[in-house]
Amino acid sequence: MMDTVQLDKTKHDRSRFDCGIVALNNYLKVMASQQAKKDNTRTFVLEDKQCPEHIIGFYTLTMTAINLPDLPGKLQKKHHSVTSGGLIARLTIDHRYKGQGFGEWLLVDALKKLLIASETIAFPIVIVDAKEGAANFYEKYGFTSFKDADNKLFITIADIRASIGELIY
Repeated sequence: MMDTVQLDKTKHDRSRFDCGIVALNNYLKVMASQQAKKDNTRTFVLEDKQCPEHIIGFYTLTMTAINLPDLPGKLQKKHHSVTSGGLIARLTIDHRYKGQGFGEWLLVDALKKLLIASETIAFPIVIVDAKEGAANFYEKYGFTSFKDADNKLFITIADIRASIGELIY
């Protein structure tokens, strides 16, 4: 059974982590704990069961402003008074663990956490800022690109509930 935990800089070896993208590596090493302490973001890591201080991958969650005109007309009408949504700000896997399904597992885990959060603090949409070349990964799981930004995608909480809600409730 896999489970994510919040990043713990006293336990997790952040300097060992390498996903091949300098900005993401640096975020984990330098910014993630600071941002959590300020209540700006929460970073969750998947630990290697054999060596829990090794990080298989991580994702960062927060809230973000929604620009309604960027959404399809039907969603603009339905959510005309909404100003914010959930954001998967980062999601990546250490290069040593790629190709083993951990990215998909982390995405589903992030969506479960956001779905549970939406039951307490309502928000209708989850947004992801995909890294260059990663948009296809998110589209396979039901995300749709914003009109003017191929690497910025969204999925509705209703769609998340319909696809993975039974895994939670």
